[in-house]
Amino acid sequence: MNILSIQTLIEQGLPGAQARVAGDDGVHFEALVVCPAFAGKLPLARHRMVYTTLGDLMGGEIHALSLRTLTPEEAAKQGIG
Repeated sequence: MNILSIQTLIEQGLPGAQARVAGDDGVHFEALVVCPAFAGKLPLARHRMVYTTLGDLMGGEIHALSLRTLTPEEAAKQGIG
């Protein structure tokens, strides 16, 4: 699995999302996902939304995925953009 494929799946599965994915061993990844649909949702719900975009890859081709999920407003406050 490569970072571009994961980024594409997340962005296609969450309209309006922007994802930055990193990982250099092909099975352990970390992602920053900024998405308006996260507004009003707790972190666990946000993570589930991202995991849904990856489906069966989680636990298989993607052994581990560390997530940071933000709304665009939260990202702007943190200087991420």
